[in-house]
Amino acid sequence: MTRFLALAAGLFITLVAPLRAEVSITPVTSASGLQAWLVEERSIPIVALDLIFAGGANLDSDATAGATSLMTALLSEGAGDMDAQAFAARTEDLAARISFDAGRDTVSVSVRFLTEDADEVIDHVRAALTDPRFDDDAIARVRGQMLSKLRRDALDPNTLASRAFAQAAYGDHPYGRVSDGSVETVTALDRAALVAAHQGAIARDRVFIGAAGDIDAPELARLIDRLFDGIPQQGAPIPDRATFAATPGVEVIAFDGPQSVIAFGHDGIARDDPDFLTAFVVNEVFGGGRFGTRLMESLRVQRGLTYGVGSFLASGLLGESYQGRMSTDNANAAAAIELLREEWARIAQDGISADDLSRIQTYLTGAYPLRFDGNGAIASSMASMQYQGFDIDYVNIRNDLIEALTLDQVNAMAARLFDADALHFVVVGQPEGLE
Repeated sequence: MTRFLALAAGLFITLVAPLRAEVSITPVTSASGLQAWLVEERSIPIVALDLIFAGGANLDSDATAGATSLMTALLSEGAGDMDAQAFAARTEDLAARISFDAGRDTVSVSVRFLTEDADEVIDHVRAALTDPRFDDDAIARVRGQMLSKLRRDALDPNTLASRAFAQAAYGDHPYGRVSDGSVETVTALDRAALVAAHQGAIARDRVFIGAAGDIDAPELARLIDRLFDGIPQQGAPIPDRATFAATPGVEVIAFDGPQSVIAFGHDGIARDDPDFLTAFVVNEVFGGGRFGTRLMESLRVQRGLTYGVGSFLASGLLGESYQGRMSTDNANAAAAIELLREEWARIAQDGISADDLSRIQTYLTGAYPLRFDGNGAIASSMASMQYQGFDIDYVNIRNDLIEALTLDQVNAMAARLFDADALHFVVVGQPEGLE
């Protein structure tokens, strides 16, 4: 029990440096050429290690959609000579926390362990990454869980709206389909499809590594080479970029219920665009998903059309869009859509005020240190920053970049980003006043 308490405590050791000083990030290159970013924190003997493999569910074919998600969920269900129970028992004996997750663009691995157990934990994770069992009973059980979720999602209006918007935006591209597949494709997956998904997704040529805690650069270099022993150099080719193709207008999907869910948006801005941070700031003022934004004030506070509305920059590995979500009574759907168009046009034409910019700069720079609230969050951020293409000093200059933005720059971005005439709406419900 003491080992588990120590691990739990270590995960919440706060790195206070961002509040008042620079975060010291050490770039690490292993003997085999693997690269990582490290933030040392020696106060407790805990290490957090995060891996991000680019590709994710995009690597599935149409016929095997859901294979990467199912494969990733099975990585903790047995490896080598350990079945699912034995793998879980070994994880517990080591007082480690190990998780695997798949998304549209990535497969991620998160490991938290005591310093004294580093080699044993790394060997345990390596077994899962290089020699997963994919036992028939585990496949049947996890597949059943996925199918249950897919069937629930088919009855969820929010999920239906998001799926329809993605299909309209990206068509036959992997971004246009459900990353977890369909009931039909997941049911048809066999062990061979899972082995192929594993070989395609887990490779050295697409990994980004972040670490934090009680470890130095030479030791981290040694451990990641140990971890990647047996992992192939190359995985499956990553698909071409997607082109946003949704046309202006309104698509209605009939769904019984008192409310309509509305997904809306148009083409966006790429993550590697030099003005992406400016677009991020504009969106935080306009629809950042909290009280005080332009959309919340207009649609909820002033008119009571919704409990919540927000917008977001959906800038992924292979494509980008600018989207929003809200729900409203069926009787108010037409009015809500009209108001969204008006607000979209207003910010493009008029921009934001100097007070708006000052308030959001204060909020964003003050909230940023909260992202680094423990070694686990730091390791995750180190991997994510590399995956997103940030420079290693970004964490230390990000607030300066935000504070340096001028009103002219922000409003020029508003004029560039927002296009009311291009908005595509998907409405799931029984909306009144819409065809």
